[in-house]
Amino acid sequence: MIGVDYKKFRQAKAIEAKNKQKWLALNPKLNDESGIYFLLREDENGFRYAYIGQALHIISRLCSHLTGYEQHIDLSLRKHKLYNESDNPYGWRVEFLNFSESQLDKKEKYYIKLYADKGYQLRNVSLGGQGENRASGSIGERKVVKGYMRGVQQGKKTLAKELSHIAEKHLEIRLKPEKQGNKVSEKQYEKFMALISENTYEESDKE
Repeated sequence: MIGVDYKKFRQAKAIEAKNKQKWLALNPKLNDESGIYFLLREDENGFRYAYIGQALHIISRLCSHLTGYEQHIDLSLRKHKLYNESDNPYGWRVEFLNFSESQLDKKEKYYIKLYADKGYQLRNVSLGGQGENRASGSIGERKVVKGYMRGVQQGKKTLAKELSHIAEKHLEIRLKPEKQGNKVSEKQYEKFMALISENTYEESDKE
């Protein structure tokens, strides 16, 4: 039993070491001291996202995000992976600032508000702080869902407008002759035309 546990321990340490190298490749200046770390990404539509965290050991905390499953940011890192200029331009980047342990709660709250004010869609679910110093209220996916969905809807609308313009000016979209009268094909045709129609993505006034 001890041998099995030791084997698992070695495997975990090997994974941690590999993840540490991934973070250092992304930002060679990272250290394992206490401070605030900033996970940042911008998607293909120009929407900016951020996660602000505090840690007694920054690199160790970042490594735990790559193996975690509980937090939204853990899942987002797994989905979007780390930034790479050529292969993954929409992945997560990382910055950090070192602070003493006594400053972490205050600095975390400050930077969460700062990035919210800058227009980032935060992936934090609280206003920062730990324990008794945890700020009241919530943000992150609980509060940005509405704004995020509006942004997604606007992106779809813009794309539909561009596709519709191209189709109207340069293309002739119609069913193949052998598919005329085929109900399935006709439904797919209607679906396609709806996808490239701006009206499909008009926001409702009802929330």
